[in-house]
Amino acid sequence: MIRVNQIKLPIGHTPEQLAQKICKLLHIKEHQIQEISIAKRSIDARKKPNLQYVYAVDVAVASEAALQKKIHDANIVFFTPKQYVLPKVEKEAFVLPPVIVGAGPAGLFCAYALVQQGISPIVVERGKRITERKLDVARFWETGVLDPGSNVQFGEGGAGTFSDGKLNTLVKDPAGRNRFVLETLVRFGAPEHILYEHKPHIGTDILSDVVLSMRTFMEEAGARFLFETCLTDYRQEAGHVAAVELNHMEWIPVSHVVFAIGHSARDTFRMLDQKGELCMTPKSFAVGFRVEHPQHMINLQQYGETYADRLPAAPYKVTANLTSGRGVYSFCMCPGGYVVNASSEEHRLAVNGMSYSGRDASNANSAVIVSVTPEDFDGKDALSGVRFQEQLEERAYALANGAIPQQLFGDYCVNRTSASYGGFASETKGARQFVNLRGLLPAELEESLIEGMHVFARALPEFDRTDAILSGVESRTSSPVRIPRNESFEAAVGGVYPCGEGAGYAGGILSAAMDGLKVAEAILKSKQN
Repeated sequence: MIRVNQIKLPIGHTPEQLAQKICKLLHIKEHQIQEISIAKRSIDARKKPNLQYVYAVDVAVASEAALQKKIHDANIVFFTPKQYVLPKVEKEAFVLPPVIVGAGPAGLFCAYALVQQGISPIVVERGKRITERKLDVARFWETGVLDPGSNVQFGEGGAGTFSDGKLNTLVKDPAGRNRFVLETLVRFGAPEHILYEHKPHIGTDILSDVVLSMRTFMEEAGARFLFETCLTDYRQEAGHVAAVELNHMEWIPVSHVVFAIGHSARDTFRMLDQKGELCMTPKSFAVGFRVEHPQHMINLQQYGETYADRLPAAPYKVTANLTSGRGVYSFCMCPGGYVVNASSEEHRLAVNGMSYSGRDASNANSAVIVSVTPEDFDGKDALSGVRFQEQLEERAYALANGAIPQQLFGDYCVNRTSASYGGFASETKGARQFVNLRGLLPAELEESLIEGMHVFARALPEFDRTDAILSGVESRTSSPVRIPRNESFEAAVGGVYPCGEGAGYAGGILSAAMDGLKVAEAILKSKQN
């Protein structure tokens, strides 16, 4: 196979033009091409208004060996495609089925990998099936009545189901797990463009269908899914897990249990901490606000006037290292999206961002967050970060009595409650109310956010416009704890496998899914002779 990098073509080009460009670079005729597949595609908008698509394409030709001798171009690479391969093991090796706690991306892909090898795991999920969960979430946004067991954080698909469905990751993975996850998602209904887009996303509407299709396939293959079922305890014998308790009622014997519990399973964190066997530690994360701007403004800045209305809603990414030494950055940016009430506990409020596949809402939003370390929240014990999050969420809830508390950035800077929106209105899922957000975060973090907004405006003009809308509080950016694991992916108790975002080993849908695969590999290897 031949990988041709850095193919640049104007916006609006035809497939024929792409093929012609490939032929020119390889010095071949079109009839010599057997197959073309796009490996990567991004937009180069540095020379507005002359935007270009930049491609990396994989090409199969009949005369590859002959071409390899002739071509000496750094952008043309000859390679053998690598297929992701799972360890082989006889299913009879598993006397007891592996138990996976959590049906988010980490748990689902761990289960899927095991199913691919003929193993029938049990997946335990505290929330409801996706069809019921969607109804509960919609009801919450409409009425404010929260179901603590079925919400934006808990239920089939995990927290990422009600997000933008972003699938980008900085994880380098030569084993091919990244590609395997994307191909699996396409297999179960995701659009094919996620295989090559620079910043792929699915959208909450499609992602929920993919999750359902994936689970249905696994159930037909022998996997068991236990919904509205919470891990409440576990028992070990001689340093190895022996049984787990479900819903404080039923004990089932296990030899392998995967803790893919997500970043919001605070009751589970407390249970594990009280047992004191897994050596949990606090970890750094970040907190801040959701910030909204008109999507058209972002499009103009990213694409220029010529293409502002002709291309999909533009994303952005901004970072700043402040004079204080803190980092401020955008996170989980949602083009054409909504700010959503993402609460999962009574009298506590957290927000998140969400987009549908069309990304066609009027506003762009992202979390603008400040890094916090255990030193910021008196991290003397494993749950200190959890308590810090809870305190922020309780303040946010109290500010607007359970509605999303909002303030315009200009008013935030001068410490006054906003009276009305400016040049645009907020796009939210869930009730909202103007308040004064000053005092919600510690003073140092507030000043960091203000400084960061002004710094971002150097790269994206008007980012710090006075009518930019702040919504609080963004507190669930990542897990506040880490459950240590060894080179075999096991915790201090044998047979316990911390996994995914909740355990501190991932940050997003794709990296969590990839970590689920790694844990599945470790479980399979543990049964090899």
